[in-house]
Amino acid sequence: MVFSTPIFLFGFLPIALLIYYLSPKIIKNITLLLCSLSFYAWGEVFYLLVMIFSIISNYFLGQLIDKNQQYKKILITSAIIINVLLLISFKYANFIADNINIIFSLINLPAITLAPVHLPLGISFFTFQAISYIVDVYRKEVPAQKNIFNLALYISLFPQLIAGPIVRYHDVSLQITNREHSVELFASGVQRFIYGLAKKVLLANPLGEVADTIFLLPDNELTMPLAWIGIIAYTLQIFFDFSGYSDMAIGLGRMFGFRFLENFNYPYISKSLREFWQRWHISLSTWFRDYVYIPLGGNRVSATRVYLNLLIVFILTGFWHGADWSFLVWGIFHGIFLASEHAGFSKLLKKLWQPVQHFYLLMVVIIGWVFFRSNTLSQAINYLHSMIDFFHYQTTSLQFSQVVSHEAMYAFFIGIILSVPTYPYLNKNIGKLARGSSIKHIFLIEIPKLFILSLLLFFSILKIASATYNPFIYFRF
Repeated sequence: MVFSTPIFLFGFLPIALLIYYLSPKIIKNITLLLCSLSFYAWGEVFYLLVMIFSIISNYFLGQLIDKNQQYKKILITSAIIINVLLLISFKYANFIADNINIIFSLINLPAITLAPVHLPLGISFFTFQAISYIVDVYRKEVPAQKNIFNLALYISLFPQLIAGPIVRYHDVSLQITNREHSVELFASGVQRFIYGLAKKVLLANPLGEVADTIFLLPDNELTMPLAWIGIIAYTLQIFFDFSGYSDMAIGLGRMFGFRFLENFNYPYISKSLREFWQRWHISLSTWFRDYVYIPLGGNRVSATRVYLNLLIVFILTGFWHGADWSFLVWGIFHGIFLASEHAGFSKLLKKLWQPVQHFYLLMVVIIGWVFFRSNTLSQAINYLHSMIDFFHYQTTSLQFSQVVSHEAMYAFFIGIILSVPTYPYLNKNIGKLARGSSIKHIFLIEIPKLFILSLLLFFSILKIASATYNPFIYFRF
């Protein structure tokens, strides 16, 4: 079930909120757990058993780790292996079999026959959350959860279940058992949800149609200008798609009394790749930092080992996104640039004119997105060639109009403006004008905000009612 569909907006969400707030406090968690399991079962009825297995196994493993200090290293290793094997079995089994078959074909061995394995929605996210729980228990950052239903709620909580953000157990453990509800928190959640919905429906979707159309063009029709339009459209699409989903998840969390951490902080204004990863998909980058990079030694080891650690982290980050060699290349690409920045390139970068720093970051990220978006490595290489093919630049107005609609042009323009901190800047300066006067505050801030929110919701609903193109990029991960 997608947040930007009528069945969710006008069916599931109002019913879930009504049932939740009518429930006595003592059973609110059970109510929300049943809503979350129902949300997942809507599209994954059979694979709900996979999630239930994850919940039950991690519950008992957490208890064992907490109570058996003598064997806790063996237990934590076993727990991580079980979770990783669960992820590999569903997400990487076909990829592994296909690549083994390539080797077998070279040495005349019979191929492995494996039917296509279905990828359960959100398995990458809820598996990482489960690992977060058992590692936090192992590190004594939190006690093991004694109530299996509370742990089940943490792993299956529907606002962030399908596409994040990845919520760490130690960040929400207290909220699971004792959270506050208020009109102010609920209202801020509604506001954040509407902003996220508008990002997704009014910006990401039309930009996505442009990117999809251009990436489907045959090589002989893909001119240099069209190639750049396609990848810039995708660069904006993936930001507004995923940050929009994160906004909706954070907003929904607030409606149910949860305060999730931020997941995006205007990453395209970064001046280095290191800064980019401090601003992009923050929950994933900090997860890998705390649970992979630091345990590998982090920055406390030799320079060569640090570069290796960065490369390992981004190889895993690439494969986490998908079982395909293009994701691996994307991860290695980012890892190499991060290692070079750590090796001293960042010092040189800081001496450059700031627009040059921004240009460097955008070029690295945009080229990386080509590998991320392409279905195969060969498609990515051909696409990159088209981007620098100065002899194939002639694009007719007909070709342009076939791939870029008027709606997409507006989305490009607004998307570029909103990908930088335009809103915080306006909010801050208008707030200064309204300071000290409640009347000014109402007329300069509250009324315009309500008007803008109403317009965004109205146009989003119109778009949802009229459009059929409504994918979520991160569902494939």
